[in-house]
Amino acid sequence: MIGQMDSRRMCPHCRAFITTRDRVCPYCHENVGARAVDMRDDSPIGGFIPQNRFTTVLILLINLGFYIATVFASNKAGNGDAVMNLDGNTLIAFGAKIPLSYMVRFGEYWRLVTAGFLHGGLVHIAMNSWVLWDVGAQVDEMYGTSRMLVIYLVSSVFGFGLSSVMSSGISIGASAAACGLIGAMIALGLRHHNPVGDALRGTYIRWVILILIMGFFITGIDNFAHIGGLIGGFVTAYVAGEPGRVGSATETLWKAAAGMCVVITVCCFLLMYLSTRPNVAQ
Repeated sequence: MIGQMDSRRMCPHCRAFITTRDRVCPYCHENVGARAVDMRDDSPIGGFIPQNRFTTVLILLINLGFYIATVFASNKAGNGDAVMNLDGNTLIAFGAKIPLSYMVRFGEYWRLVTAGFLHGGLVHIAMNSWVLWDVGAQVDEMYGTSRMLVIYLVSSVFGFGLSSVMSSGISIGASAAACGLIGAMIALGLRHHNPVGDALRGTYIRWVILILIMGFFITGIDNFAHIGGLIGGFVTAYVAGEPGRVGSATETLWKAAAGMCVVITVCCFLLMYLSTRPNVAQ
């Protein structure tokens, strides 16, 4: 359903919705160049990754890398079913979310970031990857890579932050960030009071309803993380707005914010390694 919106883009001049085939905006009659995602230079990595999903695929590969690492660690600890169901001790060692009281006691706030890159089993990572594959490309195209990265991290932190307050169990997964990206698309639909904006908003609201219903009826799904991620993504995207002129002060600021998000993520995993190294080594 989300994939049906792939032919939509925004006019860089008047911000109206047009199609990827338009070379002249039918609303403001200005020339429209190729999308930013289609103008990225080829690279040894880029040649193997679809350009309109470049950032999304990189995130998916990072998630996959951590999943493989946790499977090996869990198997080494004696869990013969690690591929399908990782054990809790391994997930905690690699940075799963734990209750807020424990994070405060041990100063492990970095878990609010690391938890979003871990998954509990093959079905878990497959489902989250499917959602990210669809919605990630949409957010990247509509908001730009810089805003997408900020929305992604803020959503994950908000999601696991709410979960740490409301839930006493451990929690992991990219679904908090995925819900944040969905929230960003709902915010975009609210900004555009036209049939396309209404359709966009309606499509992603249905996704939210489906995700929350699954959370109520399927054991092990953390709806608090989903709700927190949705709120974080919606608010961040609504405040951020859509991309402006390339090279402007605003866009430079968002690039700096995206770079800071990358640095924060790397630092959080470094803190995870330094804090839990004895457990991972066992």
